[in-house]
Amino acid sequence: MAVRFHYGWSWLMALPLSSWAGVMLQNEQWKVELEPATLAVRAEPAGGGKTTLSDGAAPHAVSGLEQEAHAAIWQWDEGRYRWQARLEGQDLKLTLRAAGPGRVDLLRQPAAAMGRGLLLPLAEGSYIPSGSKLWRDFLPGFAGDGLDTSENLSLPLWGMDYGRISLHWLLLNPFNNQLAFSAQGQGLALTLSHDFNELNQQQPVTLLLHLAGDNPLAGAQRYRQWLTAEGHYQTLADKIKAQPETAKLVGASHAYLWGNNLLDAADVRDWPDLVKRLRGPAPLAVRLRGHFDAETRRTLQETGKRQDRYARKVLLDGVNAALTAEARAGWLGAQPAWADMAAPYRKLRADVEHAFGPALQPDASRWGGGLSRKTVDALQQAGLKRLWLGVDNWEGGLWQPQAVKAGVAAGYLMGSYDSYETALPPGQHEDWLTAQQGEAAYRQCGVTLENGQKKSGFQQSGYYTNPSCARDTLKQRTRALMSAVGFNSWFLDAYATGMVFDDFTPGRHTGEAAMAQGYEQSMQWVADAYQLPVGSEMGNAATSRGIAYAHGMQVPVLGWGDPDLQKNKQSPYYLGRWYPADQPDTFFKQVPLKEPYRDLYYAPQYRLPLYQAVFHGSIVTTNHWLYDNLKFSNAYADNLLAQWLYNVPPLFHLSAATLKTRLPQLQCADRAFRPLHEQLATQALIGFAWLNAEHTLQQTRFADGSRLTANFAEAPVSHAGQALPPQSLLAEPAGQKPRMLRVADCAGN
Repeated sequence: MAVRFHYGWSWLMALPLSSWAGVMLQNEQWKVELEPATLAVRAEPAGGGKTTLSDGAAPHAVSGLEQEAHAAIWQWDEGRYRWQARLEGQDLKLTLRAAGPGRVDLLRQPAAAMGRGLLLPLAEGSYIPSGSKLWRDFLPGFAGDGLDTSENLSLPLWGMDYGRISLHWLLLNPFNNQLAFSAQGQGLALTLSHDFNELNQQQPVTLLLHLAGDNPLAGAQRYRQWLTAEGHYQTLADKIKAQPETAKLVGASHAYLWGNNLLDAADVRDWPDLVKRLRGPAPLAVRLRGHFDAETRRTLQETGKRQDRYARKVLLDGVNAALTAEARAGWLGAQPAWADMAAPYRKLRADVEHAFGPALQPDASRWGGGLSRKTVDALQQAGLKRLWLGVDNWEGGLWQPQAVKAGVAAGYLMGSYDSYETALPPGQHEDWLTAQQGEAAYRQCGVTLENGQKKSGFQQSGYYTNPSCARDTLKQRTRALMSAVGFNSWFLDAYATGMVFDDFTPGRHTGEAAMAQGYEQSMQWVADAYQLPVGSEMGNAATSRGIAYAHGMQVPVLGWGDPDLQKNKQSPYYLGRWYPADQPDTFFKQVPLKEPYRDLYYAPQYRLPLYQAVFHGSIVTTNHWLYDNLKFSNAYADNLLAQWLYNVPPLFHLSAATLKTRLPQLQCADRAFRPLHEQLATQALIGFAWLNAEHTLQQTRFADGSRLTANFAEAPVSHAGQALPPQSLLAEPAGQKPRMLRVADCAGN
């Protein structure tokens, strides 16, 4: 008997009860068998063996099963859940709708389904070989109760390498899913579940299983096709047309500038005179002394005509901190005076020049440390034509607008670091300036959990905010900063991490998907309003629209909570203190990276350009700012080679004191990266291959025909008649002569 379904499907054939044990869908490419009660899944490609992709969840009562050769529908639990399955070419699409809230177990993939290896987008992408003890020991603990597929995966997908073929799961709804891992024999098993709640139960869950050949990027490429077909994909070329300043990302290395106060030690030309004036009766000196801490007061009182280096640092830090306190008092409060925030900084600069000018360098426009005209001049003199230069927060721009202006004039992107994801109560942690959004934002914009409690913000401080509620603050503050400083790029921290929440605030119910849209709308608003490139942390696919660059995709935050990295100062792996403010150890101290993190995140045999297969030619990505190119002494070469191979920018931290010693590495990185990126930045990465069994010889291919071949090994190799030296890359840009790049030519400190 033929039956037409409510979903607008073709005529399907109802099956008798005896057939409910299994549904077979097939076409010329493959067969897929489904068990409706458990959603057990078995696939059999044409000419290949049968593979169990899911053992199935706990059985449900099945009703209403109907099937044809390429499609089927059925219900679970008397209509509480409704499944649709359709086989279209190389895609099996499984869609689940719910009539009410509840958690649903979707897949239970056994370790045997890993094949030769698991393709998992942890940040840029990981290749996890079957039987790897390293990953079997790490991944279940790292995943905890499960990976959030919008936050913990850069792309909502994973795949299995079977050699001649590969299979790839895509989650077309990336929200409210948990992907958990467990050790099973010598491999890794995984489970996938989805939470329906009152905010999202109208949104179906769709799993797409894609059959491909021996291409490890096939799942990512299929996802890019889907994004494009859905109108969710923006190319970098389109972003450049919409926001022309975005063109300055092409060929630009990225660097953070530290030392963003008014004065640097080099700005003092007469220390005894400065001490005398600080001790004097001038109104500014009196006010500054009122802000000094005990050590600064004692140093000022006890220092003689000759100050040692430590005493000078204490005094200058105290002066800068006092000036900052004075400036903030002019605008920061329960209702921050955004429109007036720049005025106190301008006035204090003039006051300092009047009260202390004879003790300081005469050209006040060149005052400053890492963020200063001196730094911009040095970068230009070093021949660096394209750079993205960021600051740790936008207050540096209020102290040094002339430095920002000089950077823009030099052709650089000057980036404001900003954030609206956490709102603090007024008066709490005032040094965490971006979270100072005022009393109203703190009271009204916090996310409410399903239990009625507010969601604690970053590091359990304040509340995480709903982006739609925080957008008015974003608009007011960015307008004030643009008017006063003139940044030509913006970095909105955390908005592109994929970390989203269900907000049950009465009158503002917002599901995870809508919150992700809210983040993207805020980022797009900044890009459109000021016609500049916007960046964010990570750049996860679920929250990536509106950004042109992202920091954290190549190497993400690692070892969080490991005491050897975070707390044990005697450990050789200790990353360092968040001090001093003008050159924090955690960014500048070079250390070896502890195992297993060194192999998990840097070893070439475990890295895979999954994210680049989707977003190269759309979003420019770098390491997380915690781990610049010089941070890890035992990962320098692998990191640099991977950047060259994937055609992504290097990342550096610079301060006034380190500029001279770090410039050679930055110059060398620029010479290697800029010409290739100028050709490939807008090109899709279309191919990747391992060229030897050890996975140390790798090649990427781009849409214009360019090829990049990297030898990660410490011994020379030969490929296609070409000798590659140890730790080198052969660049073969389309239409240009080949170039050989050697890590040894860009040796780190």
